[in-house]
Order: sequence, then C-alpha cells, then structure tokens
Amino acid sequence: MPRAGALPLARMAFAVYVLLVVYASLYPLEGWHDHGLSPFAYLSSPWPRYVMTLDVALNILGYLPYGFLCVAALYPRVRPLAAFGVALASAALLSLSLEAVQSYLPTRVAANLDVLCNIAGAACGAALGVLTAPALAGGPLSRVRSAAFLDGADIDFGLALLALWLFTQLNPATLLFAAGDLRDWLAPGIGRARAPQFFVAIEAFIAAANLVSVALLVSALARPARSARTMFLALVLAAVAVKTAAFAILLRAENIFVWLTPGAQFGLGAGILAALAALGLPRAARLATAAVLLMAATVLVNLAPANPYLAASLKLWQQGHFLNFNGVTRLVSTLWAYVALGYLMLLAARRRDPVG
Repeated sequence: MPRAGALPLARMAFAVYVLLVVYASLYPLEGWHDHGLSPFAYLSSPWPRYVMTLDVALNILGYLPYGFLCVAALYPRVRPLAAFGVALASAALLSLSLEAVQSYLPTRVAANLDVLCNIAGAACGAALGVLTAPALAGGPLSRVRSAAFLDGADIDFGLALLALWLFTQLNPATLLFAAGDLRDWLAPGIGRARAPQFFVAIEAFIAAANLVSVALLVSALARPARSARTMFLALVLAAVAVKTAAFAILLRAENIFVWLTPGAQFGLGAGILAALAALGLPRAARLATAAVLLMAATVLVNLAPANPYLAASLKLWQQGHFLNFNGVTRLVSTLWAYVALGYLMLLAARRRDPVG
C-alpha cells in the first residue's frame, strides 16, 4: 500500500519545514523591544530603495519547499487546485505574521517586498507540487519508497531523521557528522584549545561513531531483502557532497575541502569499515550499538576542544545573508542526536516482523 506510506512522510516533512521557517525568520530570537508602532506598519511602508537580487532569490527559494510540501501533505485528500489555494493562503498568512513579529527584533527589518517574494516562492512550489503529486502518493516514487523500506509512520519518521542528518552537514562550524553540541546554548565560548594531535583522535571517534549509528539506523528502516550496505554508502556519498557544497558556498572556494581534516579522514574511513561490519549484527544488537555509540559521540562532542584545523577558516567566515540559515542548521544539528536517540529506543521497544 504505497499511498498510505507516502502521506505521513509528506506531513512530517511539512511540519518540520514550517518550524524551521519560523525559527529562521526570527533568528537570533533576542533583543525584543516595542517600537510603539503597529506590527503591520511595514505593509504601508515605501518600496525599498535598494533591492538586492540575492535577498529576493533567498526569500523566494525559502518558501518554495513550503508550497511544495503543503500540497504533498494535503494530497490526495484535497484536490490539486484546492491544495494550491491552501498552500498559497497559508504561506501568505505565515509570512505576514512572521514579518509582523520581526518588527520587534532589532536585527530584522520587516518588509512588504519580503512577503511578496515569499508568496511567489510558495506559489512556484505549490504549482510544482500539483504537477508531481500523483508521483508522490501512489506513483513511482511512492513505490520505490515502499519497496526499499518498511511501511509505517514510524519508519517515515526515521526517513525524515536521515534527511535532517544530511541537512546538518550544511553547517561548516560542526565537526564531521557530529551532532548534539549544547555548548552554544548553555555556555557560549566554553572550551579551551589544545594541540592538533590531541584533537585528531577525538574527531575521528566522533565521525566514526556517528557513521556507524547512522548505518545501523538505515538497516532498521530498510526491508530485509534490500541491501542496507548499499543504501548506507549512498547516504555517505550524499553527506560528503552536501558538506563539500556547504563549504564551497558559505566559505571561500579555496576552503572547499578544509573540512577533510586528518581526524575527519581517519574517522570517515574507519567509520565506513566498522559500519559495514556492524550491519551483520542481529537487529536488537544493531539498535543497542547505535544508541550507545550515539550517546558516546554526543558526550564527546560537548567535551571536545575547538577545532584547530578550522579555526582560521571560520574566523574569515562572513555569514551575511546566510546568518538565519546557519542558525537553523545549528539548531537542527544540536537537537538531532537527542531525537535520534529517543527514536532508536522507540524502535527497540517495537518488534517488527522480519519479513517487513
């Protein structure tokens, strides 16, 4: 029943994306103040004197997935044209509300142009969703998902977690494959630098442990007849590509492979080999191993010193237009390990038919 399996995943993705849009729009969530004007005064403000193409593009692209996921989440319960209208109206309401709230943040500027760009992006995404909705629910993509992975909303949640794990690789400031660093929230600036040789072993273990955990998570979602090893290797290639692209876009071109530090290289190689071997364990052992390694890596992330190999590059990192986006990637990276740990415990508590 591919249709039943496709909808929960689309709804989960839409809900997560809405939360990320809200966080990105209000980041860094500090310095709130009342300026004495209506929060909707921006609607009657003059058109911005200077319009930057990058700002317009980012506002459009930011809401394009919103429109697409909204239509996908509503299909097939809501007809395509009606779903398009819901996506457009809800995007307008969300954008208008968030711009109004931005009026109380000193680092944000509410603008009527931003609302128009957001609505345009949502319209483009919704139109794409209308065109591709049949392929998402009950179509080829849904059949591929059902053939490769077990059915159920809990499995869809796991697939969403894997997608968010790829998303965390977009933050250049995090260690390779690492997640769960709470220090920026609890005690900013904590930690002291140590010699690079001391850091290599820590980064290698964190990268390898997270890789093995992700591999074992993939194996818990895949159907027994499918090769979890192939899926895992494809996921690693995708993660490396995302990490490389992030450094190419967010940092200077000469820093495109600066993330591939000695510790990252060793952790990547050792993690892949260990993961391929661990996939032969029984299901209960795989879930337990994944949880233990994830906990150990998360603890070590919060104890690790600053990355001496990236220190110089990150000092030159001008976040600029990507400040809000980087805030979102940091939030997801911080929370991912703890959500994944709870999810592994949920899978361990539920016994599944090995036939899937």
